[in-house]
Amino acid sequence: MSALSFTLVMCGVLLNAVAQLLLKAGTNAVGQFEFSMENALPVGWKLATEPHIVGGLACYVVSVVVWIMALSRVEVSIAYPMLSVGYVVNAIAAWYLFGEAMSPMRLAGIGVIILGVFIVARS
Repeated sequence: MSALSFTLVMCGVLLNAVAQLLLKAGTNAVGQFEFSMENALPVGWKLATEPHIVGGLACYVVSVVVWIMALSRVEVSIAYPMLSVGYVVNAIAAWYLFGEAMSPMRLAGIGVIILGVFIVARS
């Protein structure tokens, strides 16, 4: 995989991870909610105007463009497993930013993911 291809893949992965983190921050700001006919409009408006959610959706849009560029250069059987790096980034960032749990079992799972991505990338 060329340096440009690797950069595109990793940019797509990281943009996707940032999108998830922004969406989580947005839902934290909005709070827990339930959709019903009565509150669909107010909740929908609150979600549509929450800056973190708007930023997360924008990151998704950019990540799709970057991902399409990456797929034009890299085999999907190589590129797709690299998305797993996003799980690692999100787990660490969620622990740091949101205080989410980082149990030994999760750390072991992260280690397995890293090993798997390394093996796929080397193939």
